[in-house]
Amino acid sequence: MFSIEHDFDATVITLVDEGAAPLKEDVTICAFEDCITLEQLDPRTDQVVTITLSIAQARDLGAALNLPEGIYRLRENRPARGG
Repeated sequence: MFSIEHDFDATVITLVDEGAAPLKEDVTICAFEDCITLEQLDPRTDQVVTITLSIAQARDLGAALNLPEGIYRLRENRPARGG
């Protein structure tokens, strides 16, 4: 299950683990204009751990989820020049 909320400066997505035990803590993803943060409570320390991705890193992660093993570099699609 997940929820999506639009705040003033970010889109907030919360992922809830509904699978079989052992369940993991909820993950909160905040998409800002210049970065994306992922937050999850670490139950061992009772502290929230935050990971910050640049927009380029998030784009690469999205692409990587659908590719086989290997090393890749994404390129911009540039419009073809016509004459």
